[in-house]
Amino acid sequence: MAIPEIDVDALAALLEGADVRLIDVREPDEYETARVSGAVSVPLATVPEQVDAFRGEGPTYVICQAGGRSLRACEFVAGHGIDVVNVAGGTGAWIASGRDVVSGSQ
Repeated sequence: MAIPEIDVDALAALLEGADVRLIDVREPDEYETARVSGAVSVPLATVPEQVDAFRGEGPTYVICQAGGRSLRACEFVAGHGIDVVNVAGGTGAWIASGRDVVSGSQ
């Protein structure tokens, strides 16, 4: 199953103009260190128990550090009929692009 992807530039444009559901599947310590503003933490190991967090109107965008873990999460969630999009390059690419991040717990 092919999972659609977007890059961080496309994600930034989406975040400026719409209400976007963004799930961060990194570990809690990674999430608390630096994340894209508005991202909700659902660590990869907990995705099977939290599939409903990905449901909603329109696609859910999934991010990790580089794109690998988020792709695995997308593949799992897509198997449940949920529209998901992987963020290629992940939080690492977001930070490398010079965009702002937030830190701390939710």
